[in-house]
Amino acid sequence: MKASLIVALLATSLTAACAGNNIFAPPPSPLERAVDNPARSEAFRARDRYRHPLETLQFFDVQPEMTVVEIWPGAGWYSEILAPYLRNRGRYIAAGFAVSDESSPRWRKDIAEDYAKKFGNAPQLYGHVEITELGAPDHWAMAEAGSADRVLTFRNVHNWIAGAYEKEMFKAIYAALKPGGVLGVVEHRAKPGTTLEQMKASGYVTEAYVIELASNAGLKLQEKSEINANPKDSKDYPQGVWTLPPTLRLGDQDKQKYLDIGESDRMTLRFIKPILAAPK
Repeated sequence: MKASLIVALLATSLTAACAGNNIFAPPPSPLERAVDNPARSEAFRARDRYRHPLETLQFFDVQPEMTVVEIWPGAGWYSEILAPYLRNRGRYIAAGFAVSDESSPRWRKDIAEDYAKKFGNAPQLYGHVEITELGAPDHWAMAEAGSADRVLTFRNVHNWIAGAYEKEMFKAIYAALKPGGVLGVVEHRAKPGTTLEQMKASGYVTEAYVIELASNAGLKLQEKSEINANPKDSKDYPQGVWTLPPTLRLGDQDKQKYLDIGESDRMTLRFIKPILAAPK
Protein backbone atom coordinates (compact mmCIF):
# COMPACT_ATOMS: atom_id res chain seq x y z
CA MET A 1 0.00 0.00 0.00
CA LYS A 2 1.36 3.39 -0.96
CA ALA A 3 2.39 5.77 1.81
CA SER A 4 0.04 8.47 0.49
CA LEU A 5 -2.93 6.11 0.68
CA ILE A 6 -2.02 5.08 4.23
CA VAL A 7 -1.84 8.75 5.27
CA ALA A 8 -5.22 9.45 3.67
CA LEU A 9 -6.85 6.50 5.43
CA LEU A 10 -5.39 7.51 8.77
CA ALA A 11 -6.59 11.08 8.30
CA THR A 12 -10.10 9.87 7.43
CA SER A 13 -10.21 7.63 10.50
CA LEU A 14 -8.97 10.41 12.77
CA THR A 15 -11.55 12.85 11.41
CA ALA A 16 -14.36 10.35 11.93
CA ALA A 17 -13.20 9.61 15.47
CA CYS A 18 -12.97 13.30 16.32
CA ALA A 19 -16.41 13.96 14.87
CA GLY A 20 -17.87 11.13 16.90
CA ASN A 21 -16.40 12.56 20.09
CA ASN A 22 -17.30 16.19 19.24
CA ILE A 23 -13.64 17.21 19.58
CA PHE A 24 -14.18 19.92 17.00
CA ALA A 25 -17.57 21.04 18.36
CA PRO A 26 -17.59 24.70 19.47
CA PRO A 27 -17.55 25.30 23.22
CA PRO A 28 -20.90 26.20 24.81
CA SER A 29 -21.75 29.89 24.87
CA PRO A 30 -22.05 31.73 28.21
CA LEU A 31 -25.83 31.61 27.85
CA GLU A 32 -25.81 27.87 27.15
CA ARG A 33 -23.68 27.35 30.23
CA ALA A 34 -26.11 29.42 32.31
CA VAL A 35 -29.09 27.38 31.11
CA ASP A 36 -27.23 24.09 31.66
CA ASN A 37 -25.88 25.16 35.06
CA PRO A 38 -26.22 22.12 37.37
CA ALA A 39 -26.88 24.50 40.28
CA ARG A 40 -30.34 25.21 38.85
CA SER A 41 -33.05 23.48 40.83
CA GLU A 42 -34.29 20.22 39.36
CA ALA A 43 -37.92 21.33 39.52
CA PHE A 44 -37.12 24.44 37.50
CA ARG A 45 -35.07 22.56 34.91
CA ALA A 46 -38.03 20.22 34.35
CA ARG A 47 -39.98 23.17 32.92
CA ASP A 48 -37.37 23.98 30.25
CA ARG A 49 -39.26 21.90 27.68
CA TYR A 50 -42.22 24.28 28.01
CA ARG A 51 -40.38 27.57 28.54
CA HIS A 52 -37.40 27.23 26.16
CA PRO A 53 -35.11 29.58 28.11
CA LEU A 54 -32.12 29.39 25.75
CA GLU A 55 -34.12 30.18 22.62
CA THR A 56 -36.21 32.81 24.41
CA LEU A 57 -33.24 34.74 25.80
CA GLN A 58 -31.47 34.47 22.44
CA PHE A 59 -34.56 35.93 20.77
CA PHE A 60 -34.46 38.84 23.24
CA ASP A 61 -30.70 39.17 22.51
CA VAL A 62 -29.69 39.26 26.17
CA GLN A 63 -25.91 39.74 26.39
CA PRO A 64 -23.74 39.13 29.50
CA GLU A 65 -22.57 42.75 29.78
CA MET A 66 -26.08 44.24 29.81
CA THR A 67 -28.21 45.80 32.52
CA VAL A 68 -31.28 43.56 32.63
CA VAL A 69 -34.46 44.08 34.64
CA GLU A 70 -36.75 41.13 35.19
CA ILE A 71 -40.22 42.17 36.33
CA TRP A 72 -41.85 40.13 39.10
CA PRO A 73 -39.47 37.16 39.07
CA GLY A 74 -41.65 35.19 41.50
CA ALA A 75 -39.71 32.26 42.93
CA GLY A 76 -36.82 32.97 40.57
CA TRP A 77 -37.27 30.57 37.68
CA TYR A 78 -35.45 32.85 35.23
CA SER A 79 -33.31 34.37 38.00
CA GLU A 80 -31.42 31.08 38.33
CA ILE A 81 -30.30 31.62 34.71
CA LEU A 82 -30.02 35.39 34.41
CA ALA A 83 -28.25 36.20 37.68
CA PRO A 84 -25.21 33.92 37.07
CA TYR A 85 -25.16 34.90 33.39
CA LEU A 86 -24.92 38.61 34.22
CA ARG A 87 -22.88 38.27 37.42
CA ASN A 88 -19.39 39.11 36.15
CA ARG A 89 -19.96 41.72 33.44
CA GLY A 90 -23.56 42.86 33.63
CA ARG A 91 -26.20 43.93 36.11
CA TYR A 92 -29.31 42.00 37.11
CA ILE A 93 -32.24 43.83 38.71
CA ALA A 94 -35.14 41.81 40.06
CA ALA A 95 -38.12 44.17 40.13
CA GLY A 96 -40.34 42.29 42.55
CA PHE A 97 -43.74 42.89 44.06
CA ALA A 98 -44.40 46.14 45.88
CA VAL A 99 -44.54 44.73 49.40
CA SER A 100 -43.51 47.59 51.68
CA ASP A 101 -47.08 48.90 51.86
CA GLU A 102 -49.33 47.52 54.58
CA SER A 103 -51.98 46.73 51.96
CA SER A 104 -49.72 44.18 50.23
CA PRO A 105 -51.09 40.65 50.75
CA ARG A 106 -49.17 38.24 52.94
CA TRP A 107 -48.56 35.76 50.11
CA ARG A 108 -46.69 38.39 48.13
CA LYS A 109 -44.56 39.27 51.13
CA ASP A 110 -43.77 35.60 51.64
CA ILE A 111 -42.63 35.22 48.04
CA ALA A 112 -40.50 38.37 48.28
CA GLU A 113 -38.88 37.19 51.53
CA ASP A 114 -38.13 33.73 50.14
CA TYR A 115 -36.67 35.28 46.99
CA ALA A 116 -34.40 37.60 48.96
CA LYS A 117 -33.15 34.72 51.12
CA LYS A 118 -32.39 32.50 48.14
CA PHE A 119 -30.68 35.03 45.91
CA GLY A 120 -29.25 37.29 48.58
CA ASN A 121 -27.59 34.51 50.55
CA ALA A 122 -25.69 32.82 47.72
CA PRO A 123 -23.43 35.43 46.07
CA GLN A 124 -21.09 32.67 44.93
CA LEU A 125 -23.88 31.43 42.65
CA TYR A 126 -25.78 34.57 41.79
CA GLY A 127 -23.51 37.54 42.43
CA HIS A 128 -25.13 40.81 43.47
CA VAL A 129 -28.85 40.61 42.70
CA GLU A 130 -30.44 44.04 43.02
CA ILE A 131 -34.01 43.79 44.29
CA THR A 132 -36.43 46.67 43.74
CA GLU A 133 -40.19 47.04 44.23
CA LEU A 134 -42.56 47.57 41.35
CA GLY A 135 -46.31 48.01 41.20
CA ALA A 136 -49.38 49.70 42.60
CA PRO A 137 -50.08 51.96 44.25
CA ASP A 138 -46.96 54.08 43.79
CA HIS A 139 -43.84 52.00 43.12
CA TRP A 140 -43.18 52.66 39.44
CA ALA A 141 -39.38 53.04 39.28
CA MET A 142 -37.92 49.57 38.65
CA ALA A 143 -34.49 51.05 37.89
CA GLU A 144 -32.88 54.39 37.15
CA ALA A 145 -34.57 56.13 34.23
CA GLY A 146 -32.97 55.19 30.91
CA SER A 147 -30.60 52.64 32.47
CA ALA A 148 -31.84 49.23 31.26
CA ASP A 149 -30.68 47.48 28.11
CA ARG A 150 -33.38 44.87 28.53
CA VAL A 151 -36.61 44.65 30.50
CA LEU A 152 -38.08 41.14 30.57
CA THR A 153 -41.45 39.91 31.80
CA PHE A 154 -42.62 36.33 31.80
CA ARG A 155 -46.34 35.53 32.26
CA ASN A 156 -47.16 38.72 34.16
CA VAL A 157 -49.26 40.94 31.89
CA HIS A 158 -52.50 39.16 32.86
CA ASN A 159 -51.80 40.02 36.51
CA TRP A 160 -51.39 43.70 35.67
CA ILE A 161 -54.67 43.63 33.75
CA ALA A 162 -56.42 42.00 36.70
CA GLY A 163 -55.10 44.80 38.92
CA ALA A 164 -56.11 47.48 36.38
CA TYR A 165 -52.63 49.03 36.22
CA GLU A 166 -51.32 47.56 32.98
CA LYS A 167 -50.96 51.01 31.41
CA GLU A 168 -48.89 52.30 34.33
CA MET A 169 -46.64 49.23 34.12
CA PHE A 170 -45.86 49.74 30.45
CA LYS A 171 -45.12 53.42 31.09
CA ALA A 172 -42.70 52.35 33.82
CA ILE A 173 -41.02 49.93 31.41
CA TYR A 174 -40.58 52.67 28.84
CA ALA A 175 -39.05 54.96 31.45
CA ALA A 176 -36.52 52.34 32.61
CA LEU A 177 -35.27 51.40 29.13
CA LYS A 178 -32.41 53.11 27.35
CA PRO A 179 -33.15 54.46 23.88
CA GLY A 180 -32.65 51.39 21.72
CA GLY A 181 -33.35 49.12 24.69
CA VAL A 182 -35.61 46.09 24.31
CA LEU A 183 -38.68 44.85 26.15
CA GLY A 184 -39.19 41.09 25.98
CA VAL A 185 -42.69 39.76 26.74
CA VAL A 186 -43.82 36.16 27.20
CA GLU A 187 -47.51 35.88 28.02
CA HIS A 188 -50.41 33.41 27.91
CA ARG A 189 -52.02 33.98 24.50
CA ALA A 190 -55.78 34.43 24.16
CA LYS A 191 -57.75 33.85 21.00
CA PRO A 192 -58.23 37.01 18.89
CA GLY A 193 -61.37 38.87 19.88
CA THR A 194 -61.21 37.88 23.56
CA THR A 195 -62.71 40.69 25.64
CA LEU A 196 -60.91 42.45 28.47
CA GLU A 197 -63.24 40.87 31.03
CA GLN A 198 -62.55 37.44 29.57
CA MET A 199 -58.81 38.13 29.79
CA LYS A 200 -59.16 38.99 33.48
CA ALA A 201 -61.12 35.82 34.18
CA SER A 202 -59.05 33.39 32.11
CA GLY A 203 -55.49 34.70 32.44
CA TYR A 204 -55.09 34.62 28.65
CA VAL A 205 -54.31 37.93 26.90
CA THR A 206 -54.57 38.78 23.22
CA GLU A 207 -51.45 39.71 21.31
CA ALA A 208 -53.31 42.73 19.99
CA TYR A 209 -53.86 44.12 23.49
CA VAL A 210 -50.23 43.64 24.55
CA ILE A 211 -49.07 45.37 21.37
CA GLU A 212 -51.56 48.18 21.97
CA LEU A 213 -50.32 48.69 25.54
CA ALA A 214 -46.69 48.74 24.47
CA SER A 215 -47.35 51.03 21.50
CA ASN A 216 -49.32 53.50 23.61
CA ALA A 217 -46.38 53.65 26.01
CA GLY A 218 -44.03 54.56 23.15
CA LEU A 219 -42.54 51.16 22.33
CA LYS A 220 -42.35 49.66 18.85
CA LEU A 221 -42.94 46.00 18.03
CA GLN A 222 -39.80 44.54 16.45
CA GLU A 223 -40.59 40.87 16.03
CA LYS A 224 -42.77 37.97 17.13
CA SER A 225 -41.67 34.40 17.78
CA GLU A 226 -43.48 31.08 18.15
CA ILE A 227 -40.79 29.69 20.48
CA ASN A 228 -43.30 29.25 23.29
CA ALA A 229 -46.35 28.27 21.26
CA ASN A 230 -48.44 25.24 22.28
CA PRO A 231 -51.06 24.16 19.72
CA LYS A 232 -52.49 21.64 22.22
CA ASP A 233 -53.81 24.47 24.39
CA SER A 234 -57.53 24.99 23.67
CA LYS A 235 -57.81 27.89 26.19
CA ASP A 236 -61.31 26.93 27.36
CA TYR A 237 -60.79 25.45 30.81
CA PRO A 238 -62.99 25.75 33.92
CA GLN A 239 -60.26 27.53 35.90
CA GLY A 240 -58.70 29.42 33.01
CA VAL A 241 -54.96 29.12 32.37
CA TRP A 242 -54.46 27.98 35.97
CA THR A 243 -56.12 24.68 35.05
CA LEU A 244 -52.91 23.74 33.23
CA PRO A 245 -49.53 22.98 34.80
CA PRO A 246 -47.73 24.14 36.77
CA THR A 247 -50.72 25.35 38.83
CA LEU A 248 -53.17 22.47 38.13
CA ARG A 249 -55.91 24.23 40.06
CA LEU A 250 -58.35 21.32 39.66
CA GLY A 251 -56.03 19.03 41.58
CA ASP A 252 -56.43 15.39 40.60
CA GLN A 253 -59.50 16.04 38.44
CA ASP A 254 -58.45 15.21 34.85
CA LYS A 255 -54.87 15.80 35.97
CA GLN A 256 -53.26 13.59 33.34
CA LYS A 257 -55.28 15.30 30.62
CA TYR A 258 -53.86 18.67 31.57
CA LEU A 259 -50.36 17.32 32.05
CA ASP A 260 -50.54 15.93 28.51
CA ILE A 261 -51.48 19.38 27.21
CA GLY A 262 -48.55 20.97 29.04
CA GLU A 263 -48.09 24.62 29.88
CA SER A 264 -50.06 27.32 28.07
CA ASP A 265 -49.75 28.59 24.54
CA ARG A 266 -47.66 31.76 24.82
CA MET A 267 -46.83 34.76 22.71
CA THR A 268 -43.20 35.87 22.63
CA LEU A 269 -42.86 39.50 21.59
CA ARG A 270 -39.88 41.84 21.29
CA PHE A 271 -40.33 45.61 21.46
CA ILE A 272 -37.80 48.41 21.19
CA LYS A 273 -37.67 51.88 22.69
CA PRO A 274 -36.96 54.05 19.65
CA ILE A 275 -33.75 56.05 19.49
CA LEU A 276 -35.00 59.61 19.28
CA ALA A 277 -33.52 61.88 16.65
CA ALA A 278 -31.12 64.53 17.97
CA PRO A 279 -32.71 67.98 18.22
CA LYS A 280 -31.98 70.26 15.29
